[in-house]
Amino acid sequence: MPSGSLAALPPKVRAFLESGPLAHVVTLSADGSPQVSIAWVGIEADEIVIGSMFDQPKLRNLRRDPRVALSFDAPGRTDDGLDHYLVLHGRARLTDGGAPQLLGQLARRYLGPDAAFPAMPDPPGGWVIRITVERMVGIGDWREA
Repeated sequence: MPSGSLAALPPKVRAFLESGPLAHVVTLSADGSPQVSIAWVGIEADEIVIGSMFDQPKLRNLRRDPRVALSFDAPGRTDDGLDHYLVLHGRARLTDGGAPQLLGQLARRYLGPDAAFPAMPDPPGGWVIRITVERMVGIGDWREA
């Protein structure tokens, strides 16, 4: 795929992400080493969104260097026995506030339809990580014909 952002997330990628896979989020530490965390993800327009109520290493890393990769295990195998997976590479920007609302929406997908999250009174506003996908790789039925 060409460099720059994708025009739109392909429908099969969007459907997969909306099914609720956990993302392995990779950011770059100050010394260049990878920092990995797990996150719930959503989609707003054609951006991947992740909520964080508290400042964390991934947020500090993204403030310094917006490059990010998200890795997902996916259902299915090739005829050769290789597991399906999806990796999205992109750039992130942080917006202040909105994390409790986003996490509340995502909780219904990840924890169940009656989930109430965050489970605290008056949660902090936190941040929303907004990722513009620039390229994708993986094994699976991700690309449109």
